[in-house]
Amino acid sequence: MKEQVIAVLDIGKTNKKVIIYNMQLQVQEQMSTVIGEVTSEAGLKLEQPEVVYAWFCQVLRQLSPKFDIVAISVTTHGAMGVCLDDNGNISCPPLAYTNEPGTVFDNSFYERFGSRAELQDQTATAQIGEMVNFAKMIFYWNENYPSQMAQTKYILMYPQYFGYKLTGQIAAEPTMLGCHSYLYDHENNTYSRLAAELGVADKLPRRIANSWEILGVVTPELVSDTAVNPACVVTIGVHDSNSSLLPYLLTQTDDFLLNSSGTWCVVMKPAHEIAFDQNEIGKTVFYNQDVFNRPVKTSVFMGGLEYETYMGLLKQMHGRSDLPALDDRLYGQLFETADCFILPSVVKGAGMFPDIQARVVDDGEVIPFDRYSSNPAIIKFFANYELAVAALTASLVLQTYCAMEAAGYSPGDQIFIEGGFRFNQPYLQLLSAMCPGSEICTTDIEQATALGAALLALAALQGKSPDQLEVALMINRLAVNKPDGFDMIESYRQKFLSLVQMEGSLR
Repeated sequence: MKEQVIAVLDIGKTNKKVIIYNMQLQVQEQMSTVIGEVTSEAGLKLEQPEVVYAWFCQVLRQLSPKFDIVAISVTTHGAMGVCLDDNGNISCPPLAYTNEPGTVFDNSFYERFGSRAELQDQTATAQIGEMVNFAKMIFYWNENYPSQMAQTKYILMYPQYFGYKLTGQIAAEPTMLGCHSYLYDHENNTYSRLAAELGVADKLPRRIANSWEILGVVTPELVSDTAVNPACVVTIGVHDSNSSLLPYLLTQTDDFLLNSSGTWCVVMKPAHEIAFDQNEIGKTVFYNQDVFNRPVKTSVFMGGLEYETYMGLLKQMHGRSDLPALDDRLYGQLFETADCFILPSVVKGAGMFPDIQARVVDDGEVIPFDRYSSNPAIIKFFANYELAVAALTASLVLQTYCAMEAAGYSPGDQIFIEGGFRFNQPYLQLLSAMCPGSEICTTDIEQATALGAALLALAALQGKSPDQLEVALMINRLAVNKPDGFDMIESYRQKFLSLVQMEGSLR
């Protein structure tokens, strides 16, 4: 008899994964692929949801002879949705959030629907640039594809699109709606006024359900195509960052903060209420909804993209991309001389400093990104590979610390690092030095996002909420050693902030 398992479809911006869990939430198998954006004839960047779905069906065909798949759970990044017509076909271009519609479009959106500050206050959503705010994507469709929007019957967030493909059923859930979309009224757990003002209130699902509820069972067509168990249930779906948060919500009793790192570093701290300080309005600070419909104060920056961009430039110069160990002497010199800085952000409008674009400070000279992006050798300190990586690491740590403060960090909070940065020891050690009152930990969770989604599927199978599950969920924590001798890091941070503020005032 085949073992009963849960299949998690985890859709990142580029990497797509399927992880198979048994009923004890142990990983049995993993498969992955890379499916990125494509560019349309009109020059728009498009996602490929149909290609992703076809790949998932192919994986199900491969796995069904080996496993009895009794539940499917889908988790995706939070800045994507799909328009469907009466026949369930995609009716509008599946725009990637990386499209940049421009200042005129942006201003038109806020003139029409309310200022950035007003919308942040009303929907707990900050402006995050490009088309990350999903309401802007809908507005773009309205303005540029009116006939296709007229044919649109449903607008589904990304996990629910795949749920529809698997079951034929329509629904929505709070973690996606409440994740920087401008579309969610957090106080009343329903759609915000923008849904009506955009003219799509009747196109959004009426059913807003918990992330662990069953959307439906798989369609007969899917069963015929993949040989998956005809009784296989599909959960509603969940936002990836909130999925990665779930294992911690179930196991931590003390105050904690989670940095889920990747292309976007998403810093989250569970909160008791939605409340912005006045100085937070206009910054990239917002509230997510966790799977239990509770607020999570959140800040984001594109840490992974910053890292990959600069490591790519250094590889171009040196032919190497290794990560040197933390050198106390080198970092001490960096902080003491304070004349080498890498300032954010590679993508303007994203992160803690949305008003500026990337620059390097090289021996007092401020050099904009467009001058060195094609010729990194003009930056003198880039000639020293170890020093350049140290400056990059320091920049990422200082951006992380700003994001942590924005998310409500208090000294003494437990800090967990998930994702790619948990393997970056210099980053971890330097962040630990920045937070002397807190313990910084990595964990033995290999796929926190997928594990959270599997927990939701198990809850659906058992007819319980995730906090009622009878499953042994242990998170083994590995504390990061705190380095000594970095007394000058605070003065380096203050100069970093003054440089960022100065550059922001010049633009």
